[in-house]
Amino acid sequence: MVMGFTPEETDVAVIGAGVGGYVAAIRAAECGKSVVLIEKEKLGGHCLNYACIPSKTLIKISDIYYKAQHSEKFGIHTSAISIDPKEMLDWRLSVSSKLENGVKFLCDSHGIETIHAAATFTDDHNLQLTDGTSITFKKAIIATGSEPASLAGFEFGGSIVDYKKALMLDFIPKSMAIIGAGYVSVEIGMLYAKLGTSVSIIARSDVLSHFDKEAVSVIKKKMSTLGVKIYTGSTPKAYNAGKLALSDGSSVDADIVVVAIGLKPYTQYLGLENAHVALDEKGFVKVDNALHTSNADILAVGDVIGEPMLAHKAIRQGVVAGEVASGINSAYDNLVVPAVIFSDPVIAIAGDIAEKEGISVKKFPLTALGRSIALNTTEGFVKIAYDSENIVKGIEIVSDEADSMISEAALAIEMGASVEDIADTIHPHPTYSEAVQEAAEAALGRPIHFFYGK
Repeated sequence: MVMGFTPEETDVAVIGAGVGGYVAAIRAAECGKSVVLIEKEKLGGHCLNYACIPSKTLIKISDIYYKAQHSEKFGIHTSAISIDPKEMLDWRLSVSSKLENGVKFLCDSHGIETIHAAATFTDDHNLQLTDGTSITFKKAIIATGSEPASLAGFEFGGSIVDYKKALMLDFIPKSMAIIGAGYVSVEIGMLYAKLGTSVSIIARSDVLSHFDKEAVSVIKKKMSTLGVKIYTGSTPKAYNAGKLALSDGSSVDADIVVVAIGLKPYTQYLGLENAHVALDEKGFVKVDNALHTSNADILAVGDVIGEPMLAHKAIRQGVVAGEVASGINSAYDNLVVPAVIFSDPVIAIAGDIAEKEGISVKKFPLTALGRSIALNTTEGFVKIAYDSENIVKGIEIVSDEADSMISEAALAIEMGASVEDIADTIHPHPTYSEAVQEAAEAALGRPIHFFYGK
């Protein structure tokens, strides 16, 4: 702290303006608190500028391009179709810019002071910013998010990039190798494969190894159709002159190598020890169900507190933290955090769909759904898991538009809805959402559009 300088005082200081941070700031301001929002890069954080929004924007563009080239069965014939990667990137950047400006407008409208700087705790109630500002706070919210994990021997730079740089290319690589086999690898791999890139995924075990194998098999079939090659049981050894050498002695062509082995919490330089904020054994900030850290006046939300590292979880936690920091008796007590993989088709999950003692699972295939038959999207299904009292415990959807459909599942679980509640709710026809109703009907032993046998 600069000698003789009077610190700026605020009710709530929020460190990080990603989706968790700016939502927390807005909610605290709505509750009548003075708020300072501190961000060292861009408002909206990684989600709006580098990850969620950019990836889904580019995935949609690649879908349009691919489908335009493969629509002969619908009577659509294209003789000359091309894609301009620079224009594609311009659109992706314009979307992020528009959303960043939207966040600034919301913050300004709520009277939130935004400061572009990095912050370090100097003690329990003071922050020192890199722009020279000192801030004294009553409450603080840590929302610094995460960053891509690096891999020894494959440090970022040149042709070796993280997922953020992979979504910033102004050209379409001829070949790409992706190290890692989680949902980020699958989304980026299918995106570039649809644009014409030869994609190789290097998987220590298999792609999406923690997900339902039946769902993953649908995705792997489409990846094979796209020409994506999956190298299982291999690890990368070295990269040189456009070749990625693997542990089994083989090599793959790779103009670009994407390292996508996961995320790590961003706590570097925060000075958490000065504020008596404790970390767990994996480096995440420890919190209780009201999102308090070990310092009762400092809260934390989003990726920095651990799995699931998803933007919509951070948004909900931002609301709760903003309320708690304002003195409202609130808690993060949600039963389920839905997860979506924007593969082709999309995988969406809410709750647990594993069949085990006391839990039954019923599946409805999209081969029997009118909407899917009409649009030639029959590769997929809906699974519904329920207990002995027919209470819904989980739903998995593998389908186009599964990302929109899964909210029904999340709401059903949060409300303690029964299978009957879903089955007896009229779903519009013809839509993909009918598959959820059909799965519920089947669970009740009264299927309509699929014959399971007597």
